[in-house]
Amino acid sequence: MKIAIGIEYHGAYFQGWQSQPNALGVQDAIESAIAAVGGEKVRLHAAGRTDSGVHALMQVAHFETSVVRPLSAWVRGANAHLPAWVRVLWAAEVADDFHARFSARARSYQYVLYNHAVAPASQHGRVGWYHRPLKLEAMQQAVPVLLGEHDFSAFRASECQASTPVRTMHRAEVRQHGRYIIFSFQANAFLQHQIRNMVGALVYVGQGKLSVAEFADLLQHQDRRLSPPTFMPDGLYFTGVDYDPSWELPSSEACWD
Repeated sequence: MKIAIGIEYHGAYFQGWQSQPNALGVQDAIESAIAAVGGEKVRLHAAGRTDSGVHALMQVAHFETSVVRPLSAWVRGANAHLPAWVRVLWAAEVADDFHARFSARARSYQYVLYNHAVAPASQHGRVGWYHRPLKLEAMQQAVPVLLGEHDFSAFRASECQASTPVRTMHRAEVRQHGRYIIFSFQANAFLQHQIRNMVGALVYVGQGKLSVAEFADLLQHQDRRLSPPTFMPDGLYFTGVDYDPSWELPSSEACWD
């Protein structure tokens, strides 16, 4: 039997999604909780891996099990064995050919930036922060440059192990809610640190350090060394996965706002 689950977590408490030798990966915590419910070890496969400090409002993963339990038991039982900063949101039985990663058509992320002279105490670890005023209109003019299929080497981490830097960006938006600036992206897949690097470059545009044309040039030059520094992970959220409706999964999209 194959079970898909939706997951929410606070990334500041983990060293990323992937299992770690010290068991501080999100994967470690959930595999342990599910094993406690089913009485057997399982291996989770996720739609996408998140780095240390990165959060998820809707991660999707699957596991295989020989144990029969009500779907509600995988949710309530797992949560009873999980710390407060990670939760299983739903569980669904899926066909044997479903794969959380390979069946996904697209992934969505948001980056939440607090733009104020003083860092927010109540949101520490949950949002990014920039202290100088940013020009929203300039960033909104620049962000559509990212839409479509591109070689995103300019925003790729040097240690990224993806076989190709080419990705297709379906959505790229910037909007503001009070002191919060929210960057929203959806693509077929993302490179390591791609969103944090794109946000770092867009913040440069908002400061006036890069023009819209210069931002476009960064993408075309495909050279990470020319791009601004990687932005902090605190404000990055995995917000959902797009699957074909034929899989009949519960809602796999969530938003910060």
